[in-house]
Amino acid sequence: MKLRIIGKIVTLLKCVVRTAFMILNSVYYIPTYAVWMMLLFPVKIYQPQVYWRIEGLFFHWLLGMVSMWTWSAGYDIIEQGDDIQKIISEKTLVIANHQSTGDVAILMTTFNAKPNVAPNLMWIMDRVFKFTNFGIASILHQDFFIVSGRERREESLKQLRKHLKDSYIPRDRKWIVLFPEGGLLYKNRESSQKYAKKNNLPILENVALPKVGAMHTILETLRPARSRDAEDQRRNNRPSMTAANTEISWILDVTIGYPDDKPLTAVNIATGSRPPFETVLFYRLFPSSVVPREREQLSTWLYDRWAEKEALLENFYKHGTFLGTNRSNRPSSKVHQDLLRFLVLHLFFITSSYIYYSMLAYMLSCICVKKSAVSNEEWI
Repeated sequence: MKLRIIGKIVTLLKCVVRTAFMILNSVYYIPTYAVWMMLLFPVKIYQPQVYWRIEGLFFHWLLGMVSMWTWSAGYDIIEQGDDIQKIISEKTLVIANHQSTGDVAILMTTFNAKPNVAPNLMWIMDRVFKFTNFGIASILHQDFFIVSGRERREESLKQLRKHLKDSYIPRDRKWIVLFPEGGLLYKNRESSQKYAKKNNLPILENVALPKVGAMHTILETLRPARSRDAEDQRRNNRPSMTAANTEISWILDVTIGYPDDKPLTAVNIATGSRPPFETVLFYRLFPSSVVPREREQLSTWLYDRWAEKEALLENFYKHGTFLGTNRSNRPSSKVHQDLLRFLVLHLFFITSSYIYYSMLAYMLSCICVKKSAVSNEEWI
């Protein structure tokens, strides 16, 4: 009995210490990124390509901090399914099921370990994420915050199209991450099942029916460059100078599986309260050429993928693996993180923060001294 009580106290203390560390970590790594971007603003004006390369590097470092949180808690990641190494530098749309607040951290941890992915990544996430501690980083990185709800759906899709043209294409970003379900599973399951019954669609338990709007907008906007150039030429009656290939080449379908159907949450990551376990990511690769562009056909294609996810997850919850459920039986591989890199990044962010806060304190003290001197002169 005493040992059990002592164990609970130790666990509670670990959660408190870990949470305090994460809060402290957020205090110095996100502001440091923001200050560096402000200092580099002249570079953004005169050499934008150089600026965005540097920004991408810094953003990768931020993902390293998030990766350290999940890794240090013992929440390992296993990859199964198709080999995605060949598409690391290709323009790719990543679509994934969305079960919990931990999904983003899990994907960030995975992308952090892959070269050239994180610096060239664009996230499409719910507008609520803008108001989290990571929101300022996503704003500066020019991720897109989509607004859910029927009332503002069309306007939000117009904004997405504009954002792709103004941010994704000029920055030559590669991967786009999208959660087509438009929200967390426990929030969407009931409405998804009601919609499925009305429209004679599969009744899903492990996933919610995906929404096709954002994916359709992305594929329409990022279609082959030559077809866009031809349209521009006809419209403007002049040759187009755009030569860059902006077409999405691959669709990476990611199925996120948590053991025993218990998703990882942001609270679990912050406190480390859940015992260590393995999250499994199952990959399926589709060339963009096999994906329909017409909205109705694309909707059917996407529904088919989510029906497959339903079966995949049902098998996963029974057997603990996705292997044997796909044409590819590539062996599982564990996502490895670099401890030395984590230490170097912490040293960089802590040192930068110390310099910035010291300079701020010095400037404030100078202002206070000057005000004090002025007050004394007025009194005399």
